[in-house]
Amino acid sequence: MKILFISLGCDKNLVDTEKMLGILVQRGFSITDDEQEADAVVVNTCCFINDAKQESINTLLEMAQLRENGSIKALIAAGCLAQRYQEEIQREIPEVDAILGTTAIDVIADTLDEVFCGKGQNHLKDINRSLTNADFSSKRIVTTGGHYAYLKIAEGCDKHCSYCIIPKVRGHYRSVPMEELVQEAKQLVASGVKELILVAQETTLYGVDLYGEKRLPELLRRLCAITGIYWIRILYCYPEEITDELIETIKSEPKICNYLDIPIQHASNTILKRMGRRTDQNGLVRIIAKLRDQIPDICLRTTLITGFPGETAEDHVSLIQFVDEMEFDRLGVFCYSQEEDTPAALFENQIDEEVKLERQEELMELQQEIAFEKAQNAIGSTLLVMVEGSIPDEHVYVARSYKDAPNVDGYVFIRTGKELMTGDFVRVQITNAHRYDLIGEIKDEFTE
Repeated sequence: MKILFISLGCDKNLVDTEKMLGILVQRGFSITDDEQEADAVVVNTCCFINDAKQESINTLLEMAQLRENGSIKALIAAGCLAQRYQEEIQREIPEVDAILGTTAIDVIADTLDEVFCGKGQNHLKDINRSLTNADFSSKRIVTTGGHYAYLKIAEGCDKHCSYCIIPKVRGHYRSVPMEELVQEAKQLVASGVKELILVAQETTLYGVDLYGEKRLPELLRRLCAITGIYWIRILYCYPEEITDELIETIKSEPKICNYLDIPIQHASNTILKRMGRRTDQNGLVRIIAKLRDQIPDICLRTTLITGFPGETAEDHVSLIQFVDEMEFDRLGVFCYSQEEDTPAALFENQIDEEVKLERQEELMELQQEIAFEKAQNAIGSTLLVMVEGSIPDEHVYVARSYKDAPNVDGYVFIRTGKELMTGDFVRVQITNAHRYDLIGEIKDEFTE
């Protein structure tokens, strides 16, 4: 049987998809990216914000048409939307043969077997169930090109921010045992992965549930000791949980990219409190200053939510001023999404969509100015970059520096007559900049 997998949402969801693909291949299924060849389709869904929810629904409806006309024999809905809206999916999209919850990905092959035998059933297990790597004896099927991969170090969240549905679909915070992560990392490196990107709902709290204390620095040191890893990147670090030990580990370990993703969401103390965040503007200023003092070349990415219920014009101005002063290297802005079953959905003074969009645009215009200036300032510098691919007709290679996480940040474009391979590292001198991206020429080959 040939299975088409559609993975939506975040990189943490993608890790689940890759593990399910590994299970399927081990059980003798074939994988295809052509819906015309597929016997079945699995959609790994997302429901974090309304746009993601709508994309998942539209994808399921599109695949349901193939199921209805007989082009495919089975349709499985998996992931967060499936976990959260099981009854609605069964009622509104009857073409879905089975639903797989967020902690039931280890039974994907059994589920497909059941459906093909005409005995399809849903699998929604306890969302606080811990899945160890023993549940995935096969290697993951890495779908990112093979030179980088995400390493999910924990599942769930205990923060309970007032706008967020994640704890209700992903459960409490559960760290993956360190030995299992080290073993998984070794398997990924053996398959050709050179960059590990650590992800979780919150990476900074890694280990508190298993070991009674934060163990992210120790995990990082053990990963750095693995031969064959060149870069380690850390995403989703809550600012109030960043410790001096973590900063020192990043500073002292050359394999760890001087890059942190710190989702702050806002800078107005009033809004931060209403969001249920556990920091304030002064705390944000202190940790950003400390990071830049200890690691002068650190690249800081953050995300913001604009139009949160009760956000006044003064709150928005406070956020604008904060962004202007902090000059983040990378920044994304989302309009607040009113999600049912969250406290914020019931807050008074919900903001009109038009106002949300205006505020989002104003923030992004400011960030563009900051980012463009930083790109111009990079001209003349030398950066180590990893080749991502090429534009053959233009004799140009596409690469990323330590400042660029895949799919969310910019690129470094290299024009050269040399033949490079995806995953190669080269040193590039930056000769020009175009908006968020840099342009350079090879200075020398990189040797570890």
